[in-house]
Amino acid sequence: MKRYLLAALLVGAFAAPASAATFYVMFNKTTKQCSVATTAPTETEKFSMMGQFGSESEAKNAMSGMKECKM
Repeated sequence: MKRYLLAALLVGAFAAPASAATFYVMFNKTTKQCSVATTAPTETEKFSMMGQFGSESEAKNAMSGMKECKM
């Protein structure tokens, strides 16, 4: 029983970081504005990906320092 519990804990420990959310800063070429999203842009003619971050606060902080996003 202890072996199964240990195996379950190890699987959970390695699976948790893989399921962490990723946030993307995207630049809309039409409106000339930036936004934060949880999915990568697929419409490359309309959006440019400006960066990939581990948390929403990191993405917003990075966005505030990007010259394209200050317009």
